[in-house]
Amino acid sequence: MPIKLPADLPAFDVLSREGVMVMSDDRAMRQDIRPLKIGLLNLMPKKIQTENQFARLIGATPLQIELTLIRMSEHQTKNTAAEHMASFYRPFDEVKASGEKFDGLIITGAPIEHLPFEEVTYWQELTEVFEWTQTNVHSTFGVCWGGMAMIHHFNGVAKHMLDHKAFGCFRHQNRAPASPYLRGFSDDCVIPVSRWTEISQSEVDGKSDLVTLLGSDEVGPCLIEDPKHRALYIFNHFEYDSGTLKEEYDRDVEAGTEINVPMNYYPEDDPSRDPQNRWRSHAHLLYGNWINQIYQTTAFNMDDIGSERRD
Repeated sequence: MPIKLPADLPAFDVLSREGVMVMSDDRAMRQDIRPLKIGLLNLMPKKIQTENQFARLIGATPLQIELTLIRMSEHQTKNTAAEHMASFYRPFDEVKASGEKFDGLIITGAPIEHLPFEEVTYWQELTEVFEWTQTNVHSTFGVCWGGMAMIHHFNGVAKHMLDHKAFGCFRHQNRAPASPYLRGFSDDCVIPVSRWTEISQSEVDGKSDLVTLLGSDEVGPCLIEDPKHRALYIFNHFEYDSGTLKEEYDRDVEAGTEINVPMNYYPEDDPSRDPQNRWRSHAHLLYGNWINQIYQTTAFNMDDIGSERRD
């Protein structure tokens, strides 16, 4: 089944050309099933690139998905055309005021990890988003900085600055093979990493409500389940395209920023060669498993979302 997108959203044509099943509003109205409503709170500067990355993953599942693009209410992006934002994004305060509910919500990362959470200009509104998820969202997926912000807000787990950037493709161990979110996963897998901060595994282990699903001896915990808050937190980037780390590396080199060649990314660590994508299959597995788990557990009546027990 397809993902439902506005026909004039750039991702509609991009995904159609890639063979991903997409559906316009008109076509969706003629289908007599309830689609899963998934929101994407997009905090990244390159909005369109991020839309494509996540729509590609959630649109590959055998269910009809209705994707809603959400932005912070007051924060204005400088990297995406105002016309695009006005046409396709809804401010969070509007979504909240409507009383709308969602089967799933993805909260992306943001390039502000050097700042303490409380110094982020939209932190107060973002904490409102986190609390709102407990009454209006069945399952929330916090990604990279978004995941670190959520685990800090709900569980008091801190983020810690690294003395050098964790940058490249790192092997992670499957630490919960029986988890429905890791169905079909190998014993280990490669995941792109690009961050200056980390979460401490010992702090996570000290929280009885948290379960580490994927982790690395080199770059720490990656995927954590928080059943009490119906949330997953992932600190690395399964959603990245094949060339995303290359774009980041080339940008820093051009700017004269000190940066290492991303580890285990280029063949023989040679940046003159095309990078290899070794994470795509597990990326589709993870997000497909998340969507399937939502489908299995969400309320058919949207009004009942948020009333789930959180013992």
